[in-house]
Amino acid sequence: MTRPPAPAPPGHSSAPATGTPAGAAHTPREPAPPGTTRHDPTGHASAPAATTPAPAAHTPREPAPPGTTRHDPTGHTSAPAAPALVRLTWAQPEDLVGHELRQAAEDGRDAGPLLRAWLAAGGRPAPARAGASPAPAGPELRALATRLLDELAALPVPSAADEPTTWPAVHATWPESGRQPAPAPPPPAHPADPGLCARLEAAWVGRAVGCVLGKPVEKLPLRGIRALARAAGNWPLDDWFTARGVPPELLAAHPWNRRSAATSLAENIDGTPEDDDLNHPLLGLLLLQRHGRDFTTADLARLWLDELPAGRAFTAERIAYRNLLLGLEPPLTATHRNPFREWIGALIRADVHGWTNPGDPAAAAAQAWRDATLSHTSNGVYAALFAAAAIAEAASGRADVHGALRAGLAVVPPRSRLAEAVRFGIDAARAEREFERVVDRLHARYGGYHWVHALPNTALIAAALTHADGDFTRSVCGAVSGGWDTDSNGATAGSVAGLLAGSPDRIPERWTAPLGNRLSTTVAGFDGVGFDTLARLTAQEAALP
Repeated sequence: MTRPPAPAPPGHSSAPATGTPAGAAHTPREPAPPGTTRHDPTGHASAPAATTPAPAAHTPREPAPPGTTRHDPTGHTSAPAAPALVRLTWAQPEDLVGHELRQAAEDGRDAGPLLRAWLAAGGRPAPARAGASPAPAGPELRALATRLLDELAALPVPSAADEPTTWPAVHATWPESGRQPAPAPPPPAHPADPGLCARLEAAWVGRAVGCVLGKPVEKLPLRGIRALARAAGNWPLDDWFTARGVPPELLAAHPWNRRSAATSLAENIDGTPEDDDLNHPLLGLLLLQRHGRDFTTADLARLWLDELPAGRAFTAERIAYRNLLLGLEPPLTATHRNPFREWIGALIRADVHGWTNPGDPAAAAAQAWRDATLSHTSNGVYAALFAAAAIAEAASGRADVHGALRAGLAVVPPRSRLAEAVRFGIDAARAEREFERVVDRLHARYGGYHWVHALPNTALIAAALTHADGDFTRSVCGAVSGGWDTDSNGATAGSVAGLLAGSPDRIPERWTAPLGNRLSTTVAGFDGVGFDTLARLTAQEAALP
């Protein structure tokens, strides 16, 4: 779910609502004194700290003052710098209100009078794909947008009875067997399972493969994805995307994701590039290392403030981050002026909870709920529960893909829109021989949702896994070729399919070799880590009570 990094909010930090001081949201850790070592989460000691810390690799240069010139290393003089305009994406009230109006239409609220007031004042719909509108709103329109967000939030939600968010209400919707108290965790015998670490490594690798496969076509319409793959002789999708052999006019009509093409096309892949779909599993692993499986939602909030740069949080996560800085506590962090609360962000954070509860979907869902409710509600939470439970079942080494999907669906309120979407995806996949036809049916039914919304994406993941019947390549390629949030869908499908493969050696080499067992990230202590190391660390957490 990569989004263009945006400038971090102004550098104010607040303590979390529990009263425990938190680290600055986007400030890296203090460098260690010269000659000392720092131990990172992977268990290795870092090299002695340099005397002069190097600048952060991803920090842009400060803009020159207006009216000045800047000399670059080539000897050319740049034009006078224009005043910089900071447009923080996924956060402006005038953009949020359009998304909230759309959310109201989806959950059945009567927002007609508020929509008319917004349009009459000159307001526009939310950007279809970008994070911010082209120009900022004036003060009067921004004030109206802020007021409308609060009025929309006060409207009754007809679907609320079928789509609860509190844990007791969610748990009460489970089948009778799921209402029983979860059994006590088994003794720490997981390390004795010779297959667990191999399955977890395959899951990490599979998540990375699916993510990187989907990165260059993220945000492209379905017709563009199909046209680019066909032009390269790669349809039905069976390999990495490439620009080789693709006509220039087609590339101009459907340009690759500009921030991803340089690291995720077949001709460019050299290791696994950074992505939020991989950063969040790392943060989930850190969460368990620091707080154990009994972590609280507040523990996750503090972890984000300490370890997640603000510019690496998007949609619902960015809004929850902002709400933390405003001093709000969970679950208000998920609901206050957050129109993205049913989008896909919580789902991409769910894998670690499944990986560390092999064979126990109920425990995985409970952990995923405490994680998801920092930023999401109802269907956004259910997507995380579904993924965590399905992954936990697959991690047992005893289930096939269909059993894993049944386990995932069993923890989702059955009358919710997400449950209906998952069932629709599975049924469509069973009914159609060609997966392209399955995708057409999904887009006909759910094409009105935003491309990052949890409903269409979770339905597509379930459909791709069902249709592939456990095959790794068909799972990740189906999830990516179906469009919408391509890298997120490929990542989750790859995680499940990797577990079912059982070992990274059973994933085709054309997928694993370019990644080089190397992951780039801004999560402290993990940059350059190997998937074998991550599997070992994940297995350690799975073994703990």
